[in-house]
Amino acid sequence: MSNVITLSAAKIYQQDQLILADVQLELAAQSFAYLIGKTGSGKSSLLKTLYAEIPLLEGEGEVCGYNLKGLKRKDIPFLRRKIGIVFQDFQLLSDRNVIDNLKFVLGATGWKDKKLMEQRALNCLQLVGIEQKANSFPHMLSGGEQQRVSIARALLNQPALILADEPTGNLDPETSKEIMELLLAVAKEENTAILMATHDMQMVKHYPGRILEVVNGRLVEQPTFQD
Repeated sequence: MSNVITLSAAKIYQQDQLILADVQLELAAQSFAYLIGKTGSGKSSLLKTLYAEIPLLEGEGEVCGYNLKGLKRKDIPFLRRKIGIVFQDFQLLSDRNVIDNLKFVLGATGWKDKKLMEQRALNCLQLVGIEQKANSFPHMLSGGEQQRVSIARALLNQPALILADEPTGNLDPETSKEIMELLLAVAKEENTAILMATHDMQMVKHYPGRILEVVNGRLVEQPTFQD
């Protein structure tokens, strides 16, 4: 099975400060891994490097077939079409309803046919069980519902990889469990790999996956919890 992420001897900088050194990381297609570590340890910087928010200046890196080293600005939208991103704070546009949030992203990633955009947006809302909220505005939704919309948005372009940055960080334990189960289920259904940053160790114990920990500026693979 091919890899959706391959990093070798990568150095991750935030502004001019070295955050992570000598990062070695391979994530196979359709696999699931956690990214853990203390707040401020560099988890988000690593994720931002993977979706080309932060350029990779040293080392080698490939994500979904795109070489991160020297990636041209015009190619970044094409890379991001292959990646779904789920944020802790949902990042929905408050001035438009749920389905228009999704259609906005489709338009931004090159879709032109209005009918197909509507259909794809509805399909993704159905996948996450929230199609009945298509015409609601974000402020009318609970945190769990907003995160479901955020997952639907991440699935729009049938990505090979979902990067989830603390997706349950703003949710209560019961809702967190629902969102986690949903993420794993849709990833399986859509044949998508997931790399999920989290500090919720209960989650890590409850839903086994590979564990990658940021420790003292290094990425270290840890033994998996076995139930």
